[in-house]
Amino acid sequence: MLNSSDLIRLPYTPDLTEGGIAYACRSLPHTYDRMGGSPFDRLRRIVAGVAVELAFRRYLAQENIPFDVKGATPFTDPDRYDVSLGGHRCDIKSFLISYRDQIASLRADLGLALKAPALVPLDQYSADGHSPNDLYLFAFLTGLIAASPDDMQKASEAGQPTYLIHTMPKTWTRPHQWIPLGALALKSESDETLSLEIGGQDKGREFMTRSLELPPRTRMEVHADFYSLAYVHVRSRPRGRIGIYSPIRKETYLIEPVTWSNIWVYGMEIYLAGWISREEFRQRASLIAEGSRVFQYNLTRTKNLAVPVSDLRPLPELFERVRTWDQSNINDQLKGE
Repeated sequence: MLNSSDLIRLPYTPDLTEGGIAYACRSLPHTYDRMGGSPFDRLRRIVAGVAVELAFRRYLAQENIPFDVKGATPFTDPDRYDVSLGGHRCDIKSFLISYRDQIASLRADLGLALKAPALVPLDQYSADGHSPNDLYLFAFLTGLIAASPDDMQKASEAGQPTYLIHTMPKTWTRPHQWIPLGALALKSESDETLSLEIGGQDKGREFMTRSLELPPRTRMEVHADFYSLAYVHVRSRPRGRIGIYSPIRKETYLIEPVTWSNIWVYGMEIYLAGWISREEFRQRASLIAEGSRVFQYNLTRTKNLAVPVSDLRPLPELFERVRTWDQSNINDQLKGE
C-alpha cells in the first residue's frame, strides 16, 4: 500500500523534452494512435513518456541502482519494455498532467495521485511476448503545453522553446510502394526565409533528415534519397503555405499555415509512483471502459485495465531488491572464478 511519502520526485530539465522530441519524430513511421484524436496529441504523449523514461534512467544511475537497457523499446516496436531491473523487464506507464489547476492541486497534495487508476491499455496488455514476471512502473509528469496559435505566440514572446511540426499523411509516411521520392522540390508562400527540417526514411528504412533555409517564394530542390517523408519542422510559424513536390509521385502536398503545432512539453516535475508485477496486476485489475473520466484524462479513448495507484508497491522496496539481486549475481560470478 502506497503513501504519498513513497512517491519519488524528480526534477525536470529541458534536455528531457529534447530527447523525447527526437524519439517521437523518429517513431512516426512505426507508431499508431490507439487513443485517436490529433496526431500532435499523440506526439506530445510520446515526448512526455520518453522524457519520464530518460529521467528514470538518470535517477537509477545517480542512485547506483543497476539496470539494463539492451532490450529497450525500438521505434518499430512501441509497446515493449523500457528498462530491465534485476533481469525483470519494466514497462514504464507515465501520464502527462497539463491542466494548471490540476498541477497546483497535485503540488499541494500528492495524495491525489494515490486516488488515480494505474492504467494499462487493454490491447497493450493482451499483446504477445510478455512474462508474468515483467514489471509495470507508473509515473506522473506535470507540465504545460502550448498547442493553440495564441499559446504558441505567447510561448515564443516569453522566450520559451517551441518545436513546430507538421506530420505528413500516411501515403507519404508509409507509402505502399517503397520507391524513391526523387528530388523533392519545396516552395514557400511566406515573405520570410524559413529554417526547415524534413525527416523520413531511406531505402533501408533508416531514419534521415535534411535541413535547409527556404527563401520566400523560391523553388528549392532537396537532393536526398528519401523513400518516405514523415514530418516537416520549422523554427517559426510560417505565414504562408509550403508546397512539397515529388517528381516520382507527380504530387504536390500543401501545408497550410494553420496545420502546424507545437509538440514541446514544458515539464515541471516527475513523480515516480509505484510498481506491480504483471501477474499481480492480472489478478487484481478491473476493466475501465472507453469513454470513462479518470484522474489522468477527461475521457479515456481506449479500454484499460487498472488497479488503484494506492495499491501499488513502493519503489524503494523494489530498488533494494534490485541491489540484492545484483550483489547475488556478482557473488555467484566470484564463486565461479
